[in-house]
Amino acid sequence: MKKTVSILLLAALVLTLFAGCSNSASNANEIKIGINYELSGGAATYGQGSVEGIKLAVEEINAEGGINGKKIVLVEYDNKSEPAEATALSTRLMTKDKVVAVLGPATTGAFKATIPEAIKHKVPVASGSATADDVTADANGVKEYAFRICFSDSYQGTAMANFALSNLSAKKAVIIMDSASDYAKGLAENFTKTFEAGGGSIVAKEAYVAGDKDFNSIITSIKGQEFDVVFIPGYYEEAGLIIKQARAQGIDVPVLGADGFDSPVLLELAGAEALNNVFFSNHYSSLDESPVVQEFIKNFKAKYNKEPDAFNALGYDVAMFVADGIRRAEDLKGESVKKALEETNNFEGVTGTFSIDEKHNAVKKLVIIELKDGKQASVIRAGN
Repeated sequence: MKKTVSILLLAALVLTLFAGCSNSASNANEIKIGINYELSGGAATYGQGSVEGIKLAVEEINAEGGINGKKIVLVEYDNKSEPAEATALSTRLMTKDKVVAVLGPATTGAFKATIPEAIKHKVPVASGSATADDVTADANGVKEYAFRICFSDSYQGTAMANFALSNLSAKKAVIIMDSASDYAKGLAENFTKTFEAGGGSIVAKEAYVAGDKDFNSIITSIKGQEFDVVFIPGYYEEAGLIIKQARAQGIDVPVLGADGFDSPVLLELAGAEALNNVFFSNHYSSLDESPVVQEFIKNFKAKYNKEPDAFNALGYDVAMFVADGIRRAEDLKGESVKKALEETNNFEGVTGTFSIDEKHNAVKKLVIIELKDGKQASVIRAGN
């Protein structure tokens, strides 16, 4: 009996050793990168779009031999648009899945929830679309393992105020916002500061709650005011309905927004007729004629049979940005990858050429897009 048990134990040990060798050989030829995105829930459009772009980028990188001969393997999870779930998944990706870096989440709140885990485990995290000012640095300093390739809310708010003043000759503005949203607060604060500094005035600020469907009482309350523009620093779910109901009540002044407008659902909710004289800041436009953008559009359409949007482009760029950092890193440890990402200079992406500054932000230009009948009609480059 003892002899049989010994033989079984020896066999199990041998199998374990072979399995370990097999896994080691496999891992030696792979680089694991985590995907922690909103694939369901309220921000699913952003997460799904980002992941489509990421997968196209990884497919292209692997087709060209991977990173230094190693293929990228994506480990993908859905955080369900919940910050707590995003935190739990980041821990799993870093400790169990042993990823080199994590891409996502898309939204500010969910991304910020993962940063303490990134710092704790020394694994870089990168977002293409978390725009709050304090994402990568705050009063306590730089969050050393967090990076983003998009511009900040203050940058967008400032750009849209300057656009209203200079391009639309606006003097009076109304702001309609979700007062509980950090995204909306940052945009509104910087729009207000810049607009007033330029001689404009905010004649009314109206608040709603995320998920609201009926905005007619807000629209009725502002109809008696005199104003040149309406600024809606929010997401497409509410913005589409606000614009539709405002147009129905006869408000035909220009409507301004930010990158939260960028979703095909905006057109579904507002209708084409309402989406005229609408302008919003964004990271990318298909109207850009640069070869890099046009090549991306061609390849994206070939893979997905549809036109790419800004979140597709941001997902593509954040994957390429992190891959570029891994390629330049001394080794595959988190500290080395972080250092390489910090040293990024003149990275040519679909959403613009950028360098990473001392606060781990991308220094880049934004675009302001005009909609006519719900379609992009013109684009203006603004900023740095």
